[in-house]
Amino acid sequence: MAQAFDRKAEDIGNILALEHVNVRIPDQRIATAFYVQGLGLTRDPYIMVGTENMWINIGQQQFHMPTNTPQVLRGVVGLVLPDLDTLVQRLESVREQLAGTGFAWTVEDKHVAVTSPWGNRLRCYAPGAWGELTLGMVYVEFPVAGGAADGIARFYRTVMGAPASVAREASGAVARVMVGHRQELIFRETAAPIEPYDGHHIAIYIANFSGPHDWLAERGLVAEESDPYQYRFTWIVDPDTKARLFEVEHEVRSFTHPMAFRPLVNRNAAQRQRTFQRGRDAFYPGAA
Repeated sequence: MAQAFDRKAEDIGNILALEHVNVRIPDQRIATAFYVQGLGLTRDPYIMVGTENMWINIGQQQFHMPTNTPQVLRGVVGLVLPDLDTLVQRLESVREQLAGTGFAWTVEDKHVAVTSPWGNRLRCYAPGAWGELTLGMVYVEFPVAGGAADGIARFYRTVMGAPASVAREASGAVARVMVGHRQELIFRETAAPIEPYDGHHIAIYIANFSGPHDWLAERGLVAEESDPYQYRFTWIVDPDTKARLFEVEHEVRSFTHPMAFRPLVNRNAAQRQRTFQRGRDAFYPGAA
């Protein structure tokens, strides 16, 4: 008898990947101390290498950080990093450089909670928390108003073709949207006031590029017709009621985008001059 498999377990839906989170920063020197020295991530060596922007690689995802007035993402970004013990050591090593900024970190039960110099919040997990992943961006979580979760899940299922579910928790409903292999957008209802939106954005790749665009364009929701391979929208709306539920710009890219899934350079953050090991400069799972 042929072995039975749950084929739905490997479905990812129309959204193929969450590619980057974009927030502005005012100072690349401070950003380097935080993202490269502290978190142990890698500045992309090929694109945006000047002072007007910097791209930071995390596995196959990135932070994009144009140099300008700082932006703060409403919510928190989840990362998987190779080793939390060495992460804590690196964060301690940049404490003095980042004194006087918003930089902070605490060791929690299952993650290290880190705040960037400008207030962006991260949760850093060890390998194993997300299957085989050892380095990458696994979720972006946003706070949303009470009663919004169901409509948000409907939007992603109906318009974007992404699997989405809603769970009821003591603090309120939580919508979870699959946006790639072991990646999620999370929308958590809260009674607290929602901070004003300052223009930060996320970028996703989708397979059915025209379908969501047509739906959004018919309702006047396309914010930018960027080029043949990309468009943007800002409002997540309930497809049933057309109510606007949450504002965050989505940079939507096609699978045929010239930069789709390009290999990203990631360094082994454990490599040091005094403890140098030949052939260990590049990151690979288990690099140390």
